[in-house]
Amino acid sequence: MIRRYIMTAFGKDRPGIVADVTRVLFENGCNLEENSMTLLADEFTLILLFSTGEEGSEERLLTECRRLEKDRGISAFIRPLGERKDLPSASIQTYVVEVEGLDQSGIVYQISQHLADQGLNILNLKSTVKSSPESGTALYQMQILIQTQTGTSAEEIEDSLATVADELHVDISVRG
Repeated sequence: MIRRYIMTAFGKDRPGIVADVTRVLFENGCNLEENSMTLLADEFTLILLFSTGEEGSEERLLTECRRLEKDRGISAFIRPLGERKDLPSASIQTYVVEVEGLDQSGIVYQISQHLADQGLNILNLKSTVKSSPESGTALYQMQILIQTQTGTSAEEIEDSLATVADELHVDISVRG
């Protein structure tokens, strides 16, 4: 029986982190299906979706996660998943929400809470803080991939976010 897992791993950035982590999966007969990897501060982070059909693989993988920590300084954790969900139906629409403004506490929370209250599902969220070229002040930029039922327009979503944008003093745009 094929079992699916999510692994999260992170360690001080250096060459070889991706190879160290994916070697564990390869050597244990796992198939890497999806991943997201990025540098956050000086830590390289990995989120991996993988599957395996080998018996006893979960215990071996847990042992390997502890070995990665001890030998390579990489913290790694796995979690088993349930059955695979069906792919989204044709009645699902995706949009990109872009946010830009001065960096401040609560931007992600307030926008994500508003989206949740509207029944909009976040599929991916990426954000960064950069210095404004003109003034050097901290400029927060965020891009969110959301999912909704077909029939909801980008304009309707953007209009619903106008109050949040005003409260946070940020610019928010939505595109299909």
